[in-house]
Amino acid sequence: MEITTTEAYFLITSTEDSFDVFFENYNLQKTDFEKNHTIIQLSENLNTTIKQLSLFLDIAATYRSNGMSFVVICNGIDIDDVPDEINIVPTFTEAEDVLEMEAIERDLGF
Repeated sequence: MEITTTEAYFLITSTEDSFDVFFENYNLQKTDFEKNHTIIQLSENLNTTIKQLSLFLDIAATYRSNGMSFVVICNGIDIDDVPDEINIVPTFTEAEDVLEMEAIERDLGF
């Protein structure tokens, strides 16, 4: 797991060979990230499934309750099959767009 810090968010990139190992590593450190906007970029090599992405449901809810954004970049997933409570996008640019849109929504009181 590689962590990049910017002024606006944490970018966490999977470097592991399996989703389960990445998720375990993330869980060990997630309290370090939950008070900041976070983008998780999953490697295409992980062959991530909808069931695995659903593991992020509680994490996404925690971020939302803290007034923070949580976005997962995962290419090759039918986004319509993912629960709406998790922001899943196929590209990094779209992840940054989600952060911006959610910031606007918070500013407007939504």
